[in-house]
Amino acid sequence: MPAKRRTPAIERALAEAPRLDPGRTMIVGVSGGRDSVTLLHALVTAGFRHLIVCHLDHRLRGEEGEADAWFAAELAAQYELPFESDRVDVRELAEEDGLSLEAASRQARYEFFAQVARAYWCPRIILAHHADDQVETLLLNLFRGSGRGGLAGMAAVSPHEVRGARLEIHRPLLRFWRDELVEYAAVHRLSHREDATNQERRFTRNRLRHDLLPILEEHFGREIKKALWRTATILAAEEDYLVAQTPKAAAGPLSVAELKKQPLALQRRLIFSWLQENGASDLSFDDVEQVGALLAHVQPAKINLAKNRHVRRTAGKLRVE
Repeated sequence: MPAKRRTPAIERALAEAPRLDPGRTMIVGVSGGRDSVTLLHALVTAGFRHLIVCHLDHRLRGEEGEADAWFAAELAAQYELPFESDRVDVRELAEEDGLSLEAASRQARYEFFAQVARAYWCPRIILAHHADDQVETLLLNLFRGSGRGGLAGMAAVSPHEVRGARLEIHRPLLRFWRDELVEYAAVHRLSHREDATNQERRFTRNRLRHDLLPILEEHFGREIKKALWRTATILAAEEDYLVAQTPKAAAGPLSVAELKKQPLALQRRLIFSWLQENGASDLSFDDVEQVGALLAHVQPAKINLAKNRHVRRTAGKLRVE
C-alpha cells in the first residue's frame, strides 16, 4: 500500500536532514497530537536516541489539556526518554501582553523551549510542522502584508532568540503532507490525542484550514496547496540569497549617503536590520518606510518608534535614540 512506501521516506528524511544528528541531544516538542506523535516515532525509528520530550499545557482545555500532558509523559516513558513539561495560562498571558491567543501560545511555547534548552545545554528543538502548515503560514503572512521573508514561510532550520537564549529550530517534515503523516500513524498504529480547539473558527489558522483552503481547492483544483507550497519553497531560496547579499548592519549611526546608494530593496533590509541591531522592537513595514523617508532632506528629521524610541537624522547620519 502507498503508505508503506512513504513510511521509510519520512524516517530517511529525518536521518538525512541537514544538521540533525542522531548522536546529539535534541529537544522534541510533543503536544500529543498525531503530527508530533508521528515525529517522535519516526525520530526514534530513524536512530535518534538522545531526545528530550517536551510538552506545554496552555491551560485552554482544562482536564483535556491535563490528559494530553499525561499522554505525552507516558509516551516518553515508553521510549525511555526524559520528559519535561510545564503549564502556562496563555489566556492570561494574552490579556497581559495584548496578544491574540495564537500569538500568546506561540510565545509561551518558545519560552518553555528556552527554559529546557538552558537546563540541558541543548539549543536544538525539533518540531512537527509539515507541508500543510507551510501553506497556511504563507497565506497568513500574505494577508498580513508580509514581504518575501514572510511568504517564504517556515525554514527547515532557523535561529530563534528568546530572552537571551539562542535556539536552533528544526522542521524536518516540511516536505511531507498531513495525509502522509496520517497514513504513517495508521501503518504504525500510533495512538494520539485529538485537540478540539483545532476545529474552533475563532483561531485564524483554523479558518484558513477549514474554510478558505477548501474554497480555493474547489475553485482552482486540489493542486492549489502544492502550488502554494512550491511558491514558499522558491521564495525561501531567494530569501536566503538576498540575506547573504545584504551587508550586515552595525550598532551606532547609519550613513545617509551610503544608504542612499543602495537599491530600495536593500535599503529596506538594511534599515530593518539596523533598527533591530540598535534595540528597536515591534517593527512594522510603516516604521521602515518612515525611516527610509528620512533619507530625503525634508522635514521631519525625526520619527517615533514603539516603546518610546525614535530615529533622528542629524549631520548626515541616522541615529536610534
